[in-house]
Amino acid sequence: MRARSPLKAAMLGSGLLAVLQMVATPGDALAQTQQPVASATPARFDPEFRLDAIVARVSALQAGVGVTMVTGTYVRSGIVGGLGFSRDGLSGRIDGLTRFHFDPFRQSRWAPYGGGGISGRFDRVAGARAYLLLLAGIDGPVKGGMTPSFEMGLGGGARIGVIFRRAAGERR
Repeated sequence: MRARSPLKAAMLGSGLLAVLQMVATPGDALAQTQQPVASATPARFDPEFRLDAIVARVSALQAGVGVTMVTGTYVRSGIVGGLGFSRDGLSGRIDGLTRFHFDPFRQSRWAPYGGGGISGRFDRVAGARAYLLLLAGIDGPVKGGMTPSFEMGLGGGARIGVIFRRAAGERR
């Protein structure tokens, strides 16, 4: 397989950042229709730590960190970066995603969510690639200010992840 030039990789990275910016801005449109929620809750970035297995032609195991913010009553948007190893050596990714929570007020201990976004994957031999991301997960109860989540999805292969996010006791 042909490796991409640094210029092409930089252009792909710039394109991903532009898309991530667009993914993060739906909150402006939602704030107009959800005025009481937007004014009652100040913007807060919640960190997350994760371990993901990506099963694909070039499979990888990656540790990641990210931030998420509330962009609506049921919606959270964020960005995640992951770094790990594949059979080709070093492997990384950048994901811009939006999640829809079915129980944003923690009325149940465990609650499902679904979402999507865009993912940029970077491997030494395979080069840089962009993928659409589709995911489904379940959030757990808050303990020590953190909540566990388990996620499955598609985006450059099948994905399975374990996530720990900072969480408030009353909201997901």
